[in-house]
Amino acid sequence: MNFWLFKSEPNTWSWNDQVKKGEVGEHWDGVRNYQASNNMKKMKVGDLGFFYHSVKERRIIGIVKVIKEYYPDHTDKKNIFGMVDLVAVKKLNEFVTLDQIKNTKELLNMPLVKQSRLSVSPVSKAEWEIILKLGKTII
Repeated sequence: MNFWLFKSEPNTWSWNDQVKKGEVGEHWDGVRNYQASNNMKKMKVGDLGFFYHSVKERRIIGIVKVIKEYYPDHTDKKNIFGMVDLVAVKKLNEFVTLDQIKNTKELLNMPLVKQSRLSVSPVSKAEWEIILKLGKTII
């Protein structure tokens, strides 16, 4: 299993929007960055990811699971990019802020810190465990 981080502007697509989709889930569309798209191509059904509210909030809100692997993005008129489908799994018991991440030595090499504009990025198993601990969440 691999771990990921999905960034979204809460006024565009929020954790609550994701939760409302229930077990049907929702596609993660609109990605137009090649590196983020390549990350999604590596995803497998069952992979887990953090759901991150960007812009003003800058915090990890919850955990999502990949339920459908990479396929063409219907919003891409040029048919270059794809998407995956995600379902909400669990809200973190305590949100983990970007400041907390930046103040945790073991997390300073995360793409979230190093490549702040990347909307979909990998998370190592060690980083995953540290963030779950910071969020006081067991999965």
